[in-house]
Amino acid sequence: MTVQTKSVKGRRTVSYQSFDDLLADAEEMAHSVVQTLGNWSLGQIFQHIATGLESSIDGSPMTVPWFIKLARPLMKKRFLTKTLSPGFQLSGRAREFMVPVATVSTAEGLDALRLAVSRCETEQERAPNGLLGRLSREESDQFQLRHAEMHMSFVVPADE
Repeated sequence: MTVQTKSVKGRRTVSYQSFDDLLADAEEMAHSVVQTLGNWSLGQIFQHIATGLESSIDGSPMTVPWFIKLARPLMKKRFLTKTLSPGFQLSGRAREFMVPVATVSTAEGLDALRLAVSRCETEQERAPNGLLGRLSREESDQFQLRHAEMHMSFVVPADE
């Protein structure tokens, strides 16, 4: 049964100031007994965040309707400073590109996340963001951290 992620209760409050913060939390969760409250495993969450980071450098097939493009200036500040809301549904090519396969292990996802963070820390250029358009490197990284916060909030310590 698919979980409606908009209404999930019990998520963690997560805040990342840097990619180091993200990786430290990911490493801790990977080496702890956890449960995920949404539809994805821990490995899938790591892989999805890694794909988002990689797409910030390489680009993505995500496209948005014209009215979203018009609203970009209004959305930008919120999306760079506040954790994203859950429940957004990708469709079409973006879904194929961004939704991880069900079989990705925690170790595989964590390895992908480590590699993607390394690229983001060393590569200067950023591709246009599928939702917000052209962003500076700092803005792009902030968006990726807000995206990671939302997904990692679904990872909680398992009941003993």
